[in-house]
Amino acid sequence: MGLNGATGATGFEGLPGPTGATGSIGINGAPGATGPTGATGATGIGGPTGSTGPAGATGSAGPIGLPGLAGFEGQAGPKGQTGAAGSTGPAGPKGEPGAAGATGAAGAAGTTGAIGATGAAGPEGSSGSEAYAEFYALMPPDNSATVAIGAPVEFPRNGPAMGAITRLSPVAFLLPSIGTYSVSFSVSVTEPGELVIALGSGGVTAELPYTVYGRATGTSQISGDALVTTTVANSTIEIRNPKENTTALTITPLAGGTQPAAASIVIQQLV
Repeated sequence: MGLNGATGATGFEGLPGPTGATGSIGINGAPGATGPTGATGATGIGGPTGSTGPAGATGSAGPIGLPGLAGFEGQAGPKGQTGAAGSTGPAGPKGEPGAAGATGAAGAAGTTGAIGATGAAGPEGSSGSEAYAEFYALMPPDNSATVAIGAPVEFPRNGPAMGAITRLSPVAFLLPSIGTYSVSFSVSVTEPGELVIALGSGGVTAELPYTVYGRATGTSQISGDALVTTTVANSTIEIRNPKENTTALTITPLAGGTQPAAASIVIQQLV
């Protein structure tokens, strides 16, 4: 085998020839010495674009980008129409009573009301009475005889008096006005006995049962104090030994001592 000649200039790429038959494999010759690098040939005409190769594997994620700039604020849209009122919901449960509030401050005093009209005058009250009188007897010498059943005691002497209460006789006394009188009396009597007030009206004298006073024993005075109401003007009263009794009464002389003993009747008009 001869030495490799110098590399000639690269010619134009020829058209591919038909594939020849495969020859037998020759014996490898000894490697020749490397010749010098030939000059770069002119770039040949590009071949046709090859078919698209298969998709490559997905690459790793790139770094996060910087935030973008804020966009401009958009204009407000037109106001929508008011919706129809919804139906009333059911009443809620009753709430618990609230705590009592603090007492408010007292209000200012109101103005004084107008003076009311004067009421009608009431009926005139009673002016009261200042009519009174006392009549009395001394034993001795008065009442020297016993006082018979149904007979009056004599009070022939006049004591202090004011007004129109007067005597008609030693035993009868005038009550000039219709009204109520206080009548009190005291008489010393020797026997057990009773005395009663008798009222004379319209010509009739009647003993008043609620004015009977008496004693069963002893020698003390018989005394009484009662109210007598008249219904007729110029009525009279007297002190009697009751007509239903059975004993005449002795008006005791010198009762308890040496001085004449007094018997008295006091009459006072109340109304």
